[in-house]
Amino acid sequence: MVCVLANVRTASVIGTHGAPVVVECHVSSGLPGFTILGRPDEVCREARDRVRSALISSGFAWPNRRVTINLAPSTSRKVGSGLDVAIALAILAADDQIDVDITRELESHAFVAELALDGRLRPVVGVAPMAMSRRDHVIVVAEENYDECRLVDPRHVRVARDLRSLVMHLSGELSWPEAPDPRPDTSAEIVPDLSDVRGQGAARLGLELAAAGGHHLLLVGPPGSGKTMLAQRLPGLLPRLDADESLDATMIRSAAGEPLPTAGLVTVPPIRMPHHSMSLVAMVGGGSSALRPGEVSLAHGGVLFLDELGEFAPSALDALRQPLEEGVVRLSRAHATATLPARFTLVGATNPCPCGGGPPGSCECDETALAKYRRRFSGPLLDRFDVRVVTHRPGADELLGGENGECTAVVHDRVRKVRHVALERQGVLNGRLTGADLDRHAPVTNPAMVLLRRELETGRLTGRGLHRIRRVARTLADRDGAHETVGDEHVAAALALRARIAPHRNR
Repeated sequence: MVCVLANVRTASVIGTHGAPVVVECHVSSGLPGFTILGRPDEVCREARDRVRSALISSGFAWPNRRVTINLAPSTSRKVGSGLDVAIALAILAADDQIDVDITRELESHAFVAELALDGRLRPVVGVAPMAMSRRDHVIVVAEENYDECRLVDPRHVRVARDLRSLVMHLSGELSWPEAPDPRPDTSAEIVPDLSDVRGQGAARLGLELAAAGGHHLLLVGPPGSGKTMLAQRLPGLLPRLDADESLDATMIRSAAGEPLPTAGLVTVPPIRMPHHSMSLVAMVGGGSSALRPGEVSLAHGGVLFLDELGEFAPSALDALRQPLEEGVVRLSRAHATATLPARFTLVGATNPCPCGGGPPGSCECDETALAKYRRRFSGPLLDRFDVRVVTHRPGADELLGGENGECTAVVHDRVRKVRHVALERQGVLNGRLTGADLDRHAPVTNPAMVLLRRELETGRLTGRGLHRIRRVARTLADRDGAHETVGDEHVAAALALRARIAPHRNR
């Protein structure tokens, strides 16, 4: 019997990027069998039984011959069930169960969907990056995946309900169904307003600097001092994501299997608040054949808030160093590698000691407990917090009779102006300036230099800390309208916003 070869286009996803895949099907005489080549993962290998049941349920025949499937290129790992439809169509074409016209039509289409046992098309995770990798083809997906795929080009996206109707659409017997109406957006959240915060002048300033300069912020204070309340208001101070950040954030959420907004693109800075029991893989990503993005990538363009910082596993905290410095996470596994975007503003919150601290003089921890508690925070990690602010429980006057502070809209406007000045001057936010850039774009006055030298000589400031103080001082100067040089008052204010983790001791 003559051997028949058929090719159908599809895609897989690694990290946050789609990878084009061609399903090659070879049907020949010999003992009946089914083999998948091309480095499929376990879910992909299970396609044999899903596709067989779907073909029979849809009125087609399962070839009683030797069927060999190759997922090209064979150099990359293929993951997930999104290749099911392409495998089924390749088998039908190679077994001559569909006519030549449909086989030609397959060349201009790409298919990304899972097959149910009854032949229905099911949605898959990560369809947006997969569709992006096949944007020169007409993308055929399940109806539930249409909202994500229309980011590529709504004119080149088709939906189908089941395998039988899909074959009829390709042959022209049935017209393609109309695009489904957008589903209601249930992912949008109301951003709380900064005016809800009473008092906390230093913490509010730290929050504004974090938004304006992209500085990482650590809030140290007893329970009930408003640390979580402050952190939740930071996204409202940030501007909307630019085009590149928006596209990256959208691809990340799609690859992670999280719902996208009705408009498609993610434009609002996200905030991620993982629990301290999370694992290293959940923090940075990976852990599977697909190298799924973790919390640091899902926070890209927004805020990663780690409440109870000292309760996180040391390995998870130490893994933050690379994304904090480079804005990416590089994952390497035996079968695949991936580079995931992870540019975010880190906000940490912690109690000053194991007992929580409380009012001045109320700490009940002994020196042994304090030393053990401080060892939870590695020096390199603490050095990466540009701003460290001590929060206090507001008093009765502030809670009952105090006036509300500035609202989010007012502070947001100041943040926007400072960011605009920094981007016009040096192309990046102040929090991302390198040492050479600081000398060029953030020159300090002589009195400011004397102040910095004193801090270095006394050992209160490291080399990395010096750069971070200068970055914060640059943001403070821009906030005050001093765009030429950074004065000693700005350096002193930046030093004051770099508090140590220390409890209130009994006297």
